[in-house]
Amino acid sequence: MVHDPVQLEKERPERLRVLWLSTLGFTLMFAVWLMFGVLGVPIRKEFGLTDVQLSWISAVAILNGSLWRMVTGILADRYGGKLVFTLMLFFTAIPAYLVSRAGSYQELLLYAFLVGFAGNAFSVGIAWNSAWFPKEQQGFALGLFGAGNVGASVTKFIGPALIASVPATGYLGGLVPGGWRFIPFLYAVLLVLMGFVMWFGTPRRDKRPGQGRPLWEMLRPLRHIRVWRFSLYYVVVFGAYVALSAWLPKYYVDVFGLPLHQAALLTALFIFPASLLRPVGGYFSDRLGARRVMYWTFWSILIPSAILMMPEGHIVLYTKAGPKEVMQFTMNVWLFTFLVFIIGVGMGIGKAAVYKHIPTYFPQDVGAVGGLVGMLGALGGFFLPPLFAYAQAWTGLPQMTFFVLFLLTAIAFLWMHLTVIQLLQQEAKHLKHDFELKGDRPC
Repeated sequence: MVHDPVQLEKERPERLRVLWLSTLGFTLMFAVWLMFGVLGVPIRKEFGLTDVQLSWISAVAILNGSLWRMVTGILADRYGGKLVFTLMLFFTAIPAYLVSRAGSYQELLLYAFLVGFAGNAFSVGIAWNSAWFPKEQQGFALGLFGAGNVGASVTKFIGPALIASVPATGYLGGLVPGGWRFIPFLYAVLLVLMGFVMWFGTPRRDKRPGQGRPLWEMLRPLRHIRVWRFSLYYVVVFGAYVALSAWLPKYYVDVFGLPLHQAALLTALFIFPASLLRPVGGYFSDRLGARRVMYWTFWSILIPSAILMMPEGHIVLYTKAGPKEVMQFTMNVWLFTFLVFIIGVGMGIGKAAVYKHIPTYFPQDVGAVGGLVGMLGALGGFFLPPLFAYAQAWTGLPQMTFFVLFLLTAIAFLWMHLTVIQLLQQEAKHLKHDFELKGDRPC
């Protein structure tokens, strides 16, 4: 990393080009990665799928967008983010086009898995921007880049309108497909165009902080338990975010009976704060500390999810006058949307707080550590949609979605809190077993 102020000022235009184009590219890749959240409803209708079958389409895409995050982060450190990001854009365009031509459920599963590779763009962009920005600017830069998560809402906005407006027969004799198939076709075209913009619009000379370093040295930090703890935090704030982004449109349609376009718009009210508040989370983490922000994050998820997991119903009291219903509880769509919005706020701020830990503890290994944290966090987005579906199938209660989220968050929160207590005890060993008030000492 260059620390010379003159050189930093000279490179400022190049840094900004890297930041803005990588953020734009990541926004597109994220839209492609999570497009099945909206496409899933017409796909379910066309192929006659069950909820569990449908959940696996989103899940396999999320899986492939998780598996290679550490690898692509290391490759970006070694060979430069420009080369790796551009190749990923071109590669992802191929399965995106194939999704638009799928003729069976099995083909959809395969192409959804391949197109999910788009999700790995996150670790490339994190490593790329970390290489270009000095330490004192990394928090905001990584937060701004991470706001590309808002790409999850792109399909929510344009998808229903395009599906309704493009005729089922498509255009040019079917060369351009119609209906829901037009969306992946359009994304394939945009990915190719973005690839050219990325290659010719970013600096010709790239930064490669991992060039020449042996692989074993880059992987050494992964032996620390805190890396795996950070990964669990990221499962809560990112993996669950990905899972809910794909799951909520169907939830609105099935539970509240809303049409798809309304379900998509209300889902966007969750996605926007969960994406756009990431820079705010980075700012708060810089000023107040990442751990304090994580406490806020976990409470802002635990409390709403505790309410959302409550099944609708009432208690029946048998009195002398006969049965009496009390404590009736019904979740309406506006209260549901408000509580989900609060969860989105917590996730948006928390995502930046998690990644604030990484350059603090591992300043030389952001690619490897950030890649692993991103990989394991995103794997949560793979496991959670099927878990939502199975929990609902076992109980018959759609609210089990939020019971799963509550349980996951509670485990991560408890681990963090116990770690904080242990650190405080290490700093004040003489108070480790001193619980009682002595004299006038406040407690």
